[in-house]
Amino acid sequence: MRHTPRYLMTDPDEVKRLIRAHPWATFVSPASAGLVASHYPVLLEEDEDEDDIVLVSHFGRPDDELHELGRHEILVIIQGPHDYVSSSLYAPGDLVPTWNHVTAHLSGTPEILTAEENYAMLTRLTDHFESGQPHGRSLAEDEAGTRRAAKGTVGLRLRVTRFDARAKLSQNKAPEVRERIAARFDAVHPALAAEMRRV
Repeated sequence: MRHTPRYLMTDPDEVKRLIRAHPWATFVSPASAGLVASHYPVLLEEDEDEDDIVLVSHFGRPDDELHELGRHEILVIIQGPHDYVSSSLYAPGDLVPTWNHVTAHLSGTPEILTAEENYAMLTRLTDHFESGQPHGRSLAEDEAGTRRAAKGTVGLRLRVTRFDARAKLSQNKAPEVRERIAARFDAVHPALAAEMRRV
């Protein structure tokens, strides 16, 4: 990402907050056949040291082989709220539009989970996302069947060794301009408006 100091996110807790709110991740690997990208949900390992960022997820087979999973460092991209900012919201004469966003790039070498660890992680993942559903389901409802299905996946744990994160939210504009932009997003993208007001 472009290095602009005013937009840097350096607090691991802010990166964790972004991951919790936007758990759909892009995984990019520099595999021997070239770059490979896949998309999967992630969860934070919440019992880790507060400065550590540890993700768990799974890959469907044969994605694990395409990525050569566990053999090298990978990049995980978390994309938070984002949208186009029209220069019509700026002061007269300020004509360059932009794109506001909150994004994190996380790097590390994944550890492959055992079959039992993978099933436990898939159970946690399912329980996490089903907990908000009106009639949430559980893998335990058919453990034998869901264990068979789990064999088509490979679980991973990724301890983030470094991250590069940005919250580019019109911080370079005057307060009244920032509020005008946030007010425009209130109706069409409230999550982005909320992020703008947080900074």
